[in-house]
Amino acid sequence: MCVICGCSDAAKPVEVAYVRHQHHGHAHAHGHDHGHDHVHGDTHAAVDARTGDLHFGAGAARVSVPGMSQARAIRIEQDVLGENNRHARANRAHFTGHAILALNLVSSPGSGKTTLLCATIAALGLNPASPRVAVIEGDQQTSHDADRIRASGAPAIQVNTGKGCHLDAQMVGQAFGALPLHRHDDAGDEEGGILFIENVGNLVCPAMWDLGEAAKVVILSVTEGEDKPLKYPDMFAAATLMILNKTDLLPYLQFDVAACIAFARRVNPAIEVIELSASSGEGMDAWIAWIETARAALAAPASAP
Repeated sequence: MCVICGCSDAAKPVEVAYVRHQHHGHAHAHGHDHGHDHVHGDTHAAVDARTGDLHFGAGAARVSVPGMSQARAIRIEQDVLGENNRHARANRAHFTGHAILALNLVSSPGSGKTTLLCATIAALGLNPASPRVAVIEGDQQTSHDADRIRASGAPAIQVNTGKGCHLDAQMVGQAFGALPLHRHDDAGDEEGGILFIENVGNLVCPAMWDLGEAAKVVILSVTEGEDKPLKYPDMFAAATLMILNKTDLLPYLQFDVAACIAFARRVNPAIEVIELSASSGEGMDAWIAWIETARAALAAPASAP
């Protein structure tokens, strides 16, 4: 996964380590009678004897990198994620101290995350008692999504990751510091609020990165196929809630809602599910109610005697 390939700022040391330890990853040209060369590495795929399918995630590290042993891959992952988790713990303490419910929205590209966020901001704005809202937007490039959020009336900070395929805790901490939710009022008290973190569109890498959020919310569009929870199990295992979005398109698609939910619960029996359409508004009440319940649960420990 991306901890090993070194795609993020947090993982840059990994790239150096990988280059220094490629000694077994060099190509050997052999004179085979079937006329091609082999590149030997430290990891070989598990082979399905029936179909010949290759499974490169069957090793102890659950990832294969040319020239890197499973043991080294595990050590690198522990080092990088350990540092990220240090930042995540600081973020979580900071969010708690500011009475902020932080939700990490994850999905593949095109699932409708930004449209859902705009609809959510509008729905929350209908209630004068609703808390403040702010958004951290993650993309490789452009500020298009942050501009859409700002146009909806909520403050937003765009985080462009460059070659990175996910947000990390350090990025989120720095972005949060630039948002109004971070500021104290004149009395030094916090009004609280909701921080939506729209992660980079990717159903793989963001699953393993703790940002300090209260929950991961995975958004799956009904245009994507009901088997996504089985294809990308780590993401659905890490999520507290699955939102099935774009349900207004169901009459035009061959999407089995019951099967999708069953697949998600095969991976994660505790996952909650909300079906909605951010465009039509159907199901939005359930989503807003879920957010309010999450806020109440966040505040409960502090108010307990």
